Amino acid sequence: MDSVPDPEAADTARAPLSVGDPITGKTRLLARQCDTCIFRPGNRMHLDPGRLKQMVDEALAEGGFVICHDTLPYGNFPEAQPAVCRGFADRYRTWRLQVIARLFGFVEVEPPQPSPPERPGWEA
Repeated sequence: MDSVPDPEAADTARAPLSVGDPITGKTRLLARQCDTCIFRPGNRMHLDPGRLKQMVDEALAEGGFVICHDTLPYGNFPEAQPAVCRGFADRYRTWRLQVIARLFGFVEVEPPQPSPPERPGWEA
């Protein structure tokens, strides 16, 4: 007999995010740091004390990378495709980033930006 899935458990489990671009076969990397990059001075994302160090330590321990918060599906720009954080990539050379660079390369993408406000009577 099959068990019935628990809908609450499904909400908490997230599938891994892919920074891979299926068209180019390359990994998406932000072309520049986003305006609120966690690596910019001044804690623009209002992270709790020690949170940035924790994220970096986890990424380094896994040999991985940080995905830009502006490209996360639950962030301010849900239509954006996940991409490697430029602030992280410029500071750290993990083994995964080195392998990606050597075997596949990166496709640089612009950080997501808010749409300009609509102006009544103006047409693009």
